[in-house]
Amino acid sequence: MTNMLGLKTKMLAAALVFGALLLLPSCAGHPDVPSSSKDAGCLPAIFPDYCDVTVPCNIAPLNFMLPADQFDACVARFSTPDGRQQTYGKGVKVQMPVSEWHAILDASKGKSLKVEVWGQKENEWLSFAPFEIHVADEPIDEYLSYRLIEPSYIVYDYMEIAQRDLTSFEETQIFNNKVSCDDPKGQCINCHSYQNYKTDNMLFHARVTRGGTVIVSDGKVSKVNLKRDNTISAGVYPAWHPTAKLIAFSTNLTHQVFHTAHPNKVEVFDTASDLILYDVATDSVSIISNDSTLLEVFPTWSPDGRYLYYCKSVPLPEELRGEDISATWSKVQYNLYRRSFELTSRTFGEEELVYDAASADKSVTLPRVSPDGRYILFAEGQHGCFHIWHHDADIACLPLAQDSVIDLSCLNSEGFAESYPTWSINGHWIMCASRRIDGNYSRVFISYFNNGKARKAFLLPQEDPEHNTFRLKSYNRPEFMVEPVGISVDQFSKVFQ
Repeated sequence: MTNMLGLKTKMLAAALVFGALLLLPSCAGHPDVPSSSKDAGCLPAIFPDYCDVTVPCNIAPLNFMLPADQFDACVARFSTPDGRQQTYGKGVKVQMPVSEWHAILDASKGKSLKVEVWGQKENEWLSFAPFEIHVADEPIDEYLSYRLIEPSYIVYDYMEIAQRDLTSFEETQIFNNKVSCDDPKGQCINCHSYQNYKTDNMLFHARVTRGGTVIVSDGKVSKVNLKRDNTISAGVYPAWHPTAKLIAFSTNLTHQVFHTAHPNKVEVFDTASDLILYDVATDSVSIISNDSTLLEVFPTWSPDGRYLYYCKSVPLPEELRGEDISATWSKVQYNLYRRSFELTSRTFGEEELVYDAASADKSVTLPRVSPDGRYILFAEGQHGCFHIWHHDADIACLPLAQDSVIDLSCLNSEGFAESYPTWSINGHWIMCASRRIDGNYSRVFISYFNNGKARKAFLLPQEDPEHNTFRLKSYNRPEFMVEPVGISVDQFSKVFQ
């Protein structure tokens, strides 16, 4: 209730600010539109591309720019459905104050705002075709977390798990791998995960030096060693049960190879993987499935907790069985399965095939069920389980009442890897990690989803649009949150002492 009152207060203040600004004469932050210009006859080539996108009613400003090597200046005029207008532009960039932008969104909620762009080139102004930004009624979760890491192939250095306020540009650190580690071997931190989008029950892994799984249970922090005598490794890919203090993990023996000429650059694969269930209250591990002949990975729960979905490899062709992994890695494919779960007895039912990707010469990874239980997202490529480096990998969506995927071409790119799909808590926003900008760095893209249809994806907004290219970090495992992590970096570091 307090958060809602705070949000309404902010929106009212923003509306008052916007209304007042419209009465002021033009200034450096609100330039005049050109008095004369030449029709460019096309949409502006702005970066990021926000032309005709659908955005949440509470998203941060969609700041953009014209190409600096082609233009000297840029002016943009935003018109709300009720006829109010405001201009922005400084150099080739359009950067809007947060309060003014939220007033524009509030005035356009459920409708569309019109954007006109002018670009100056060699003392001549060009006017581009106007475009619309559609403002959805549905908000997006206010927070997002991700691991920031160089896309290194052999070693890693500094990395952090960060959280971003999606209504503004504020980014803070959840944890980094240097605060508690002075070993030259370093420390890897990964797989941050939350129960029901909240942060009072969450976890992340620390690998190598002082390794373990850092678990927050009702706000209390501890570090756990999930490797037990009957498991092949510690817990890897996690999934919190939606109501109980239970976490499903895979356990994996993972390897990687490096290509010298192949466009995918890196191949990550498992030689063994099983599924386990961890009880936070009793610190106990039980086996969900451990088929010694096949690979099971990426567990995820249905929103009611009655089913556990996961990916499982299909048997190799008979002529390849027993061959070394170097000869078979490109032939391994995964289908989507599920098992029913009875919470009282902590028992799982028989395995059910949900989606047969291998029959179409495809492989499924990283499933996520929508909050309403109607759809399931996953990354799909031709082979393997680590699609973030596979150029053919796209995000697919399967209605659970059907057996064929629906069109998500508006979310995917052509020829670049898309991976790690995630739902917002209201099920209207899909987020994924994509390498579509340059092929090397994964960045966050978001798409509106409603009744089985997706809209054109847009890049995570930044205060400076060049930040998207100058920040030489990949955004790994983007996760929605409805609240920020309240535990400080120093508090987390104490469990490593």
